[in-house]
Amino acid sequence: MAIDAEKIAEPKSPERPGEVPDDWQANIIGFACHYCAFAAADLAGVMRLHYPSNVKVVRLPCTGKLDQIYVLRAFERGVDGVFAAG
Repeated sequence: MAIDAEKIAEPKSPERPGEVPDDWQANIIGFACHYCAFAAADLAGVMRLHYPSNVKVVRLPCTGKLDQIYVLRAFERGVDGVFAAG
């Protein structure tokens, strides 16, 4: 018994695989050193510079205190990207 390939319906998807919607924004978390990078982020706030609301900054005592478990937990909780600034 032969199977007709035309009769096999492909799953109908509203988007093609790998296509990113135009309104999608990555959820990003940044780990910043208290004395270096966080001071720069704080100064940007004082100067009323705007950055996207999908970027969250977490202050650490030092970037040397950034344990890999923090990064892994961030990804487990749905963060799309992580950066460390020191």
